[in-house]
Amino acid sequence: MIQGELTYRIVQPKRVAEVLDYSVDARGNYRSEDPTKLNDRLVHASQVLAKAFVQRFALRELLVKSSEMTAEVAQGMGASEAVTRLGIEVLDVSILGIKSNPEMSKALQAGAREELLRKADEAVFARRNASVEMERSIKENELKTEIAVEQKKREVRETQMSTDIALEAQRATLVDSRTENERKEAESRAFALQQILDPLKSIDWKTLMAAGGGGDAKLNIALAFRELAENAEKIGQLNISPDLLAMLTQSELPTNPKPHK
Repeated sequence: MIQGELTYRIVQPKRVAEVLDYSVDARGNYRSEDPTKLNDRLVHASQVLAKAFVQRFALRELLVKSSEMTAEVAQGMGASEAVTRLGIEVLDVSILGIKSNPEMSKALQAGAREELLRKADEAVFARRNASVEMERSIKENELKTEIAVEQKKREVRETQMSTDIALEAQRATLVDSRTENERKEAESRAFALQQILDPLKSIDWKTLMAAGGGGDAKLNIALAFRELAENAEKIGQLNISPDLLAMLTQSELPTNPKPHK
């Protein structure tokens, strides 16, 4: 249901008189009902324009389009051939209200409640989804941070390993150099000793022993016993007295030991 007001004026009375019968009797009463039909014609024309507007929108949308309807109806009334033929000028059109019948109102209210509930559910879902998305983003950031930390730790370990490898290489080089130096020193000592020993190879050991330890009584006695051992096949019998053995086992021997018979 649409309620409104229409304000007009008659600007060409002759046209109205040509279309409608405004004649009166001797008492001044209208002879016909045409004068009362002028308002009906204008209302009908405005209803046609309003109906054309209403059909383009759903009722829910129409309830908030009263200003647009007012402008369209006013423009349509000004351009209407039926209104122009009557010599009428429409001064103002206003829509006082757009209402639905009680049954439709209940249906709209139920639909509105359902729409509000649906929007509320959508809002809850959107909040939950945003919360889940935020939590996922936080977890992703935490994971990225952990990955960055592990990457940094790995780089530190790799750097430490590179340093250790370099140190071990230096140590290996040092050991190799030390081993090479020791080998060269050993070869040098061996060469020097070889140079000393080579001339002595042709000299009899007895001569060497006599030359090196002639003043040592124990050494001389040892040489004598070795001489006896080498010529054992030529000796029939050899007797060594206990006194001689005791004297030989002493820490020091007399410079000129007395021979035993």
